[in-house]
Amino acid sequence: QVQLVESGGGLVQAGGSLRVSCAASGRTFNRYAMGWFRQAPGKEREFVAGISWSGGSVRYAYSVKGRFTISRDNAKNTLYLQMNSLKPEDTAIYYCVVRSLDYVGVRPDEYDYWGQGTQVTVSS
Repeated sequence: QVQLVESGGGLVQAGGSLRVSCAASGRTFNRYAMGWFRQAPGKEREFVAGISWSGGSVRYAYSVKGRFTISRDNAKNTLYLQMNSLKPEDTAIYYCVVRSLDYVGVRPDEYDYWGQGTQVTVSS
């Protein structure tokens, strides 16, 4: 099993920045992709960003491209999401995910492990 614990969420004003982190522990695979999804109230869970083991393959949702940056520190088993120029529509619970393959997918069913989520609220 893989345990994922997110941290760093909170309340921020529109235009501000926030960084969320995800610490992975337990049985991890040799090489695996990680990513972030989010879910706003009344909406479906959506892909935000994903990154391969080496960081050489990165994908972003169109809505966050240019504003969010995903990164990882494999030595620390930690994933990050730096969020800049935040908008009220970025308000959601942000989930960290791990895939047992080293390939970045964009569908929720492509990921094997999920964290409990961290709330990000952007006020206008």
